[in-house]
Amino acid sequence: MMKELSTTTTTTTTRRVSVIFALVLFIFFFVSAILTDPNIMDSGPPSFLPLDLNTTTVAPHRKLLLTREATIEEPTRIWGEKCTKSDIVINQGPTAPLPTGIPTYTVEVVNACVTGCEIYGIHFKCGWFSSAHLINPRVFKRLRYDDCLVNDGKPLVYGGTLSFQYANTYPYPLSVSSVLCM
Repeated sequence: MMKELSTTTTTTTTRRVSVIFALVLFIFFFVSAILTDPNIMDSGPPSFLPLDLNTTTVAPHRKLLLTREATIEEPTRIWGEKCTKSDIVINQGPTAPLPTGIPTYTVEVVNACVTGCEIYGIHFKCGWFSSAHLINPRVFKRLRYDDCLVNDGKPLVYGGTLSFQYANTYPYPLSVSSVLCM
């Protein structure tokens, strides 16, 4: 009888210790996640994105995160040429889906011209681009098949970043088709 009571007490104690250990481990990871990103509990966009995603900002010393598909193309300049289409860097990545469950993607367009030039008339190859989320047409719009205009054709200053968000079931492969230099 005494041995049976001792075994029951040991089993109960082991269970309690296991539950407490699991609870402490959960609290540790939860607090770590909150300390890493205080906005983790918000339902809005991640903390690294501005609240108004259709804006142009100047940030000449930003570190860019490249997606797996992104490759940095070294420009082949002809003597006297101010800029090329490879001076425009496109970063695209997934963000929180719409309430309807449609995936969303954020696109950053950066003027990385090494000669410090302003680039305008930026056109992208974009296929039949469409979005379930309204995009400001002054920031990005499809003109026709495989031709989208960025920043309403206006200059993107050296180091300037333009970003927008779109919603679709899959990400569009965006690439620069043409640019003009100032």
